[in-house]
Amino acid sequence: MSRHGRHDDHSENARDDLFADPYAGGYTQPPVDRAGPADPQRSDPGYRYDDPYTPDPSASGAYGRDPYGSDPYREGYPGAAPHAGGPAPDDHETTVLNFGPGAFDGPPPGAFAGPPAGAPGYDSHDTAGRPEQGYAEGGYADQGYGEQGYGDGGHLDDEYPGGYSYAARDEYRDADRHDDYDDYDDYADDADVAEDDTAEQRAVPAAVGGSDHAGRRDPNARKRKRRGRVVGALAAAILLLVVVGGGYLAYDRLLGPDLPPDFTGPAGPAVVVQVNPGDTAGEIGSEFVDKGVVASSAAFYEAAVQNSGMNSLHPGFYQVPTNIPAVDAVAALVDPASRVGALVISEGRQLHDIRDVNTGAVRKGIYTLIAEASCHGDAAAENCVTYEELDAAGSTPDLQALGVPEWARDAVANVPDRRRQLEGLIAAGSWDFDPTAEPVEILARLVSESAASYDSTGITDAAARVGLTPYEMLISASLVEREALPQDFAKVARVILNRLEIDQMLQFDSTVNYELDETELATTDADRGRVTPWNTYAKVGLPATPISSPSIGALQAMENPEPGEWIYFVTIDDKGTTLFANSYEEHLQNTELALASGILDSGR
Repeated sequence: MSRHGRHDDHSENARDDLFADPYAGGYTQPPVDRAGPADPQRSDPGYRYDDPYTPDPSASGAYGRDPYGSDPYREGYPGAAPHAGGPAPDDHETTVLNFGPGAFDGPPPGAFAGPPAGAPGYDSHDTAGRPEQGYAEGGYADQGYGEQGYGDGGHLDDEYPGGYSYAARDEYRDADRHDDYDDYDDYADDADVAEDDTAEQRAVPAAVGGSDHAGRRDPNARKRKRRGRVVGALAAAILLLVVVGGGYLAYDRLLGPDLPPDFTGPAGPAVVVQVNPGDTAGEIGSEFVDKGVVASSAAFYEAAVQNSGMNSLHPGFYQVPTNIPAVDAVAALVDPASRVGALVISEGRQLHDIRDVNTGAVRKGIYTLIAEASCHGDAAAENCVTYEELDAAGSTPDLQALGVPEWARDAVANVPDRRRQLEGLIAAGSWDFDPTAEPVEILARLVSESAASYDSTGITDAAARVGLTPYEMLISASLVEREALPQDFAKVARVILNRLEIDQMLQFDSTVNYELDETELATTDADRGRVTPWNTYAKVGLPATPISSPSIGALQAMENPEPGEWIYFVTIDDKGTTLFANSYEEHLQNTELALASGILDSGR
């Protein structure tokens, strides 16, 4: 049984069964008399009857579809729309109008009389004697075709007027069914021939599913598809190689077997390490290995070159934990909070704390600054050198142990106060020391490095040139630092040398305040009257020791004083304006200006 309910579209049974009329003997309705005047157009000689209900002979597909024509029911036809009055294709069984043996699909024989088609007097619209049930006025009769589709079955070799026969139809249909659709133009030619045929052609069932004709139209489609698969596979393989290779390199670099030894923690007690000027990452790494911070200098080097903070690392001492990974060690090293033993001494600073007479503020001395910078270790248990320990260490008679330069040892050995013997020998500037060292070692480092700084100015040669010793040059430089602003350093240096040359007292208020451990621009008569090794109102010459730590600028001013005959100078306002004079009378006039401004009023 076929999918449309037929036994076999090509069997002899189909011819007998499908054309058997189940309603044989049931046609009892009398024919309608439609006799009337003949249509003059259809009565013309040579007029051929074209049955309006006969499907297009070229429609060889199922349900009367032209596979390559304009029939909207053609499979794959773009924008297909239902044919007006025609049934839609489906897979339901087909209801077919069957006639008994000897019957035919055209009008029943003898339904109307007239000349054959094309003969003179033939009128296709003459309906006289035509039975009503054969065709309806507006389309297919209900008995002729079922609602669910066209039937298809056997046929008789009867011939319609015009020469059409079912045998010819079958030949055409069979030829069409076995065509391979290789040439679209063949179908167009067949369609043109079929248009000239006036006979009815029944539909042939078409295969369900998409046609492969479109695929055969583009023979390169399969090649392109295959090429796309190959390209995609190659891209995926390359991506896989990149991912695997990158992962391997990352593993080899970070976790590979060739990595240098490294600690993983936990962190141990903090230690202090030193970075010397000019040290390389490898040399710093060796220091870290010696102190137990990292497992190997190679691991430290690998971490150091990847940390940009190493570019701004300064020489000095740093506190870092032990037993830590090299990456953490480098991060701790470049952290500013890790810096210890860093000291900044401003110009004019004294060894001991002093108090401002007018404000009561305490100015920290050098020993206090050293004690604060020496703190190291955990916050809960810091280790610091104390002020008292430094003061005691600075009073030791072993001057060599304290780093006192040879050109100053004789004078320092004879100072009247041992607590002040290192005054001026620790220069102003930025210094680093090991906070874990002993107090004497800390002071010795600072004193020796300061002496090297002084020596760099040529202090020894300059002292001989101006008629002083190197230590006297240092004392004079400390006076310049406390008495003037930098722009007047060279003139004040000249005043000192001029007065020393004529054995005139220097009479500097700064020398009075030094022993008092108080600071004030002005002094009282009582203070100036006190006789001390440092009070230049009470003695001729220089103080017994420097009274502060001079700057290199002040020392260079003493080495290269400005030429002049000035003997006197006085500061006349709080801006530091200083007037110089060659005579005492001129100096008194300048002093009146200072008194008028109140700058010389004492807070005592």
